[in-house]
Amino acid sequence: MNRFEGRKVLITGAGSGIGQATVARILAEGGIVAAADVSEDGLALTRQRAEEAGVADRLITVVADISDENSVRDALGGAIAELGGLQVLVNAAGILRSSHTAETTLDFWNTMIGVNLTGTFLVTRQALPALLESGKGVVVNFSSTSASFAHPYMAAYAATKGGIRSFTHAIALEYAKQGLRAVAVEPGSIASGMTSNPGFPEEGVDPSLIGKLYPWIGEGFAPPEDVAGVVAMLASDDAKFVTGTEIRIDGGTHM
Repeated sequence: MNRFEGRKVLITGAGSGIGQATVARILAEGGIVAAADVSEDGLALTRQRAEEAGVADRLITVVADISDENSVRDALGGAIAELGGLQVLVNAAGILRSSHTAETTLDFWNTMIGVNLTGTFLVTRQALPALLESGKGVVVNFSSTSASFAHPYMAAYAATKGGIRSFTHAIALEYAKQGLRAVAVEPGSIASGMTSNPGFPEEGVDPSLIGKLYPWIGEGFAPPEDVAGVVAMLASDDAKFVTGTEIRIDGGTHM
């Protein structure tokens, strides 16, 4: 199945977790991928896996900080130019941190907003001209089940993900007549670098509140590849009539 043959795709957060799994999936389906991440070591592993799969000739990697406007302009702008165009943007980069809301500092709050929400905006803004020029651009943003359902100790994170969902709806309508589709995925109960060590406070956590965040199907948290498959579907022509909405991927955690 080569749904992305000849298509040029930019994926952020590509050095680990769901972003890395999405790079592998899009490459496996014939795509030409620019993989971006703040971690040079993570990108090295992404390239190693592509080499092992025999698809590294269609991969470029770029170190970029999505929360920094200059980095996005220079690094990601350069990556899009190197690709020679862009049909798909996957905004998978983000951070997950937790704290008691009453003890959350402004610096903590601003860091969450800066990476997750502002970063998604900056990358999307940088990519939009090329996506619109393609005539059938696709943006896949990463919201979260926390945008709609109560996740304790994650107020700042949830606020960013709710913002991303609203942002996705807005650009979907704004650019629909120019051929752009914009959708959001809302993962939950996924095993990734973010969820394996979310940094819950060591003291004062109510385990009964955390316990509500586990899936009802499968055998625990799902691997990142389960999300990557949905992202690939949404970014492909199989989803050509899907825009301005979100898809929840959580194993029934929030039924």
